[in-house]
Amino acid sequence: MNKDIELAEQVVEKFSKIITEVSKKIVGQKQVIKELVISLFSKGHCLIVGVPGLAKTMIVHTLAEVLDLKFSRIQFTPDLMPSDITGTEVVEEDPVSKKRYYRFIPGPIFANIVLADEINRTPPKTQSALLQSMQEYKVTVNGVTYEIDQPFFVLATQNPIEQEGTYPLPEAQLDRFFFQINIDYPSKEEEREILYRTTGILEQKVEKVVSKEEILELQNFVRKVPISDHVIDYIIDIVRATRPTDNSSPEFIKKYVQWGCSPRAEQTIVIASKVNALLNKRTVVSIDDVNEVIFPALRHRVILNFHAVAEGIKPDFIISKLLEHFSQRK
Repeated sequence: MNKDIELAEQVVEKFSKIITEVSKKIVGQKQVIKELVISLFSKGHCLIVGVPGLAKTMIVHTLAEVLDLKFSRIQFTPDLMPSDITGTEVVEEDPVSKKRYYRFIPGPIFANIVLADEINRTPPKTQSALLQSMQEYKVTVNGVTYEIDQPFFVLATQNPIEQEGTYPLPEAQLDRFFFQINIDYPSKEEEREILYRTTGILEQKVEKVVSKEEILELQNFVRKVPISDHVIDYIIDIVRATRPTDNSSPEFIKKYVQWGCSPRAEQTIVIASKVNALLNKRTVVSIDDVNEVIFPALRHRVILNFHAVAEGIKPDFIISKLLEHFSQRK
């Protein structure tokens, strides 16, 4: 029990240190950083969506600097090939025996933190090269399977407004992402601070505050956090209500949603809620923890129909209506 209490305190302590160090380079975006940390401790991958110039790539770079992990960046382009991600085999010759053999050269996917920059700029065939690694922590090349070292954290960025020359992510790949994190414009005060920091001569340095071993230990501990039956039922009820074919779904779901969320969304909410409870210095999950993580957990899994698109309805609006629907029911 003492060990569990110590680990629970470590989650809060490490989170606080990560926030402090990342904030040396990143102004504001506290909620974005919190959601990234929740994903990290939950063993989940993130899709980061925002218009150009909002420091999406810089946030990931800074987080990688703070964590004592191997980092790699893949710039997704239309001509990127799957082997550019996973790695390739080259023919080499033994200098003594003169025999030729194949040697595998690992690609950039073999890192602990992988930044998939502008993931929607490459065709589906190359996008799918990430699928096996994200789900199974493995890569198969020419029939040989290679393990990826853990922790393994894929952070993909996407520009929501520039659609020419892009390839929208298939729903199957979207569902592989634990969270979709939306980055919005900073406030006026934050923009003032950004200008002071980025147009002067001072360069902020960050320190590594979390080791690989600590992350693995905390990832395993998170799953021990208890969650009551009524919170589980609340999660199941909300996710089932996103499905227009379910009897429990309200009318606005039937009107605007084409496909609802699968049980993977429920798993995401449960694990993320456990981490959120720890970050809020509690060792039991509450309904409030669920409500705090439900937007990044569901917004990329609620597939809207043409009625919603025509009326400018967004997934966050649907999720807000769902929370309102269940709060009135109770």
